[in-house]
Amino acid sequence: MTTKAELLKRSEYKTSMISAHAAAEETRRFFVKVYAWMFIGLGISAATAYFAATEPAIYTIILGTGLFYVLMIVELGLVFGLALLIKRIPATLAIIMFLAYSFFTGLTLSVIFLVYTIESIGLTFFIAAAMFGIMSVYGYVTKTDLTKIGQILFMALIGIILASVVNFFLKSGPLDYIISIIGVIVFTGLTAYDTQKIRETNVIGNEGTEEDTKESVIGALRLYLDFINLFLSLLRLMGKRRE
Repeated sequence: MTTKAELLKRSEYKTSMISAHAAAEETRRFFVKVYAWMFIGLGISAATAYFAATEPAIYTIILGTGLFYVLMIVELGLVFGLALLIKRIPATLAIIMFLAYSFFTGLTLSVIFLVYTIESIGLTFFIAAAMFGIMSVYGYVTKTDLTKIGQILFMALIGIILASVVNFFLKSGPLDYIISIIGVIVFTGLTAYDTQKIRETNVIGNEGTEEDTKESVIGALRLYLDFINLFLSLLRLMGKRRE
């Protein structure tokens, strides 16, 4: 005969299984929002970049007046501002800042259409999307803790930034090639790491709240940055330049 203790244990186990399933479903719905915001941001950037590159008046202003560097400063301001103030600002402002960042990034990315052929840009984008998708799925499902790998990748990212600043003045082709190779490795790994961290830091139970929206936006920003930098690193390695 089944005792009361056994019945209670079974009931608690069933409850825990239901709770785990509910948490998993909420996490899945949360990532749908994260990827949706990311794709919206990428869509804005791609459309803006292509439009700006096909309008001589626009790209002449961007490249001929020093506006390009101003736009880069604005982008950095939006990224750091969003990352630092995400807990204090309303969700609506977070969304506006993310969409604005996507737009300004599109303006600076317009130069790639002037340097590389449209075919190589399209091919590189497809390859970057495939690599990103595989690593993001891995980061989502893996049980392996990627924290140590993430720390190493972050240090490598700092090295890439410093090397890129130095090479801005040196303009060394071989150094740029090495930076691009390391960039592909780093941002491929960061895609998995960031996906796992976004999943781990998602607060279960706040679905539909303003905090949930802000979490999805900042998660989308992290993955957006991983994808864009992976794409640019691959483009520098694989892209066919215009003649």
